Amino acid sequence: MNKTLAWFGLSKIEELSNKQIKSLLNLYKEPEVLWNLNKTELQKAGMTEKQSEQLIKINETTLQLEMEQLNKLNIKFITITDKNYPKKLKQIFDYPYWLYSRGNERTLQEEGFAIIGSRNCTNYGAKVASKLSYEIAKQNKNVVSGLARGIDSYAHIGCIKARGKTIAVLGCGIDVIYPKENKRIYEAILETDGVIISEYPPKTLPLAKHFPARNRIISGISSGVIVVEAGEKSGSFITVDYALEQGKNIYVVPGNITSIYSKRN
Repeated sequence: MNKTLAWFGLSKIEELSNKQIKSLLNLYKEPEVLWNLNKTELQKAGMTEKQSEQLIKINETTLQLEMEQLNKLNIKFITITDKNYPKKLKQIFDYPYWLYSRGNERTLQEEGFAIIGSRNCTNYGAKVASKLSYEIAKQNKNVVSGLARGIDSYAHIGCIKARGKTIAVLGCGIDVIYPKENKRIYEAILETDGVIISEYPPKTLPLAKHFPARNRIISGISSGVIVVEAGEKSGSFITVDYALEQGKNIYVVPGNITSIYSKRN
């Protein structure tokens, strides 16, 4: 089994954490070596019984066929050892070992800024997110966001209007459009040389637990993070916390002092 297929096989193991992968690689260095181990050895290296059973059952021929199917769907599988893996993302502490991507991979190497905020944004927030995104794109910088409702959507839209390149980071499978009403934005990102990425395998549902982890990638591939609007318990502050840990610049758009989306500004 070659290295890429080995990484691809690991991506299919349920609930396999970065901590577990690090433990496995500390002992065996290369992912392809894991397919030479028995269940007991895998569990000693940090896998659960269920995970070790899953790995042993994974067939190289099946993986190859699945990889070919991804290629037909214009989905690429990028690993930490590939030259196309985003350089900025490799510098964060808890980087993903692989990414699924659709679109122009070269966009991932270019400078960009994240624009994030509330899903239930105000008209003011929507206008500001779109305007900022438009101006950033006109400066030949990319705009990064999460393809969610609200501020994320307007951030992508502003960049697209400027014919800029925007990056959408998903908390679900690369082939799952969530929310469904953002289908046109999803398509427009690809039409304007942008890129869509996810660390989750195709068909993965948009479960709530996926989005905090998704947020570290949004900040990780960005030069800075711009918060437009966010309530006191907004998930945007998870992204801000990651950005601070990663040493990124944080920018906050002034908001209406009476708005619930400006309380922590």
